[in-house]
Formats: sequence, C-alpha cells, structure tokens
Amino acid sequence: MVKIMDRLLLFFYSLIIGAVSIAGLGLGAGWISERIVSAWVNELFGDALWLQATLISVSIVLFLVSLRFFYVSVKRGNASVPSIDQRTDFGDIRISMETVENLALKAAGKQRGVKDLKARIRIAEAGLEIMLRAVVDGETSIPGLTEDIQRAVKEHIEEITGIPVALVTVYVANIIQTQTFKSRVE
Repeated sequence: MVKIMDRLLLFFYSLIIGAVSIAGLGLGAGWISERIVSAWVNELFGDALWLQATLISVSIVLFLVSLRFFYVSVKRGNASVPSIDQRTDFGDIRISMETVENLALKAAGKQRGVKDLKARIRIAEAGLEIMLRAVVDGETSIPGLTEDIQRAVKEHIEEITGIPVALVTVYVANIIQTQTFKSRVE
C-alpha cells in the first residue's frame, strides 16, 4: 500500500513540477507577458486571501512530498536479495533464490534435447515450487523428457541445498526449428 501511495504522490508531484517548469520556461522565453505576471502578483498580495491560502497550502504540500521522496531516497532498504534462510547447529545459512534458480537450470540443462531454459522459484509451505520454461528439440518424447527434467531438478536441488522441493513444473514453450539443407548437385 505504501508503494502505491508513493507512486501516486510521485505522479502528482511530477505533474506539478512539470507545470511549474513550463511556467518558468514561458516567463523566461517571454511567452507569458509581464503584465499578466504583474497582475497575478498584485492580486496575490492584494485582497485575494483565497489565492494566498491556496499558494501557501500548495507550497506546504509540495514541501512535505519533497521530504517524503528525500526520505525514501536515502532510507536504507531492508529488502535485501530474496533468500532461503536455514538454521543449523553451527549458525545460519542463507541461500539466494538466484542460486536455487541456477541449480535448477544446471540440472535441467544436463538433460538431452533441452534448450533455452528459464526458471522461476517460489517458496511454499511444503517446500520449493520450481517452474521451468523450456524449448525442446522435438526428437525426444516430451512426457519422458519432462519427467526426467522434473526428477533431475528435484534430486539435484534437494541434494545440494538440503531444501525440500514440493513441485517441479515444466512448461514446454516450443520445439527447436531445425533448418534442413538440401545438398546441391551440379
């Protein structure tokens, strides 16, 4: 919710700063006449209390939004790289999700007939859920190949990391289009 609010604030802040920039450009380039600016300033310092109140309110809001964005920019984010944390007798172990992803890709890549792999890892109650996207060669049985990939990935990750794998899903996106060249006889 905070991120949505920050994005909304940033949107309105950008609009206001953009409008002020265009007004400044118009003043500097002479597109806005000096008479109009003079009349507005006279009205601001004259009897128009509503204009003064509006200007003060907008200025305070812009200042507060600026402070918020300054705080967000210098705040040290506690959102570190996503990882899987384990506690052992000797201390804590943190394994990054990228490591698990690469292990899954390595295990799946060893299967014959698999090309262009992508992996996505999700942590669930029962263990890791691994989703693989693959392009296969079309020469091997797809059900057999995907079963081999699932088995290999599950065993490899559980063996290397010690983290249980609940599910390995393989999505076969396409087959490799091989070009056949006919030999030319002259």
